[in-house]
Amino acid sequence: MDKSKRTFLKSKRSFRRRLPPIQSGDRIDYKNMSLISRFISEQGKILSRRVNRLTLKQQRLITIAIKQARILSLLPFLNNEKQFERNESTTRTPSLRARKR
Repeated sequence: MDKSKRTFLKSKRSFRRRLPPIQSGDRIDYKNMSLISRFISEQGKILSRRVNRLTLKQQRLITIAIKQARILSLLPFLNNEKQFERNESTTRTPSLRARKR
C-alpha cells in the first residue's frame, strides 16, 4: 500500500472522552465524605492518581482530606471487615477439640 493512501484511512477506534472524577463545583474537603469515599479502595487505601484520573494538585488535596478525615475518626485507618468474616468462618468445632485430647 502506498504511503499517500495510508494517511487517508480512518482509525478504527472511537475515542470517548471520560468525564473528570472531580467536577468544578465539587469542593475537596475532609467533611465531603461522598467525594472522599470514591478515592479509597475497599481495604481503606488511597487510590493512585493513575486509577483516579486526577491531576497532581487534586490528588494532593484528596490525600490531605482523607488523612484529616482519618485523624478526626470520620474514616477508618484500616477496613478489616473481610478479616472478621474469614475468622468467623474458620472457628473450631467442639468435636475437633475432643479428638486432640
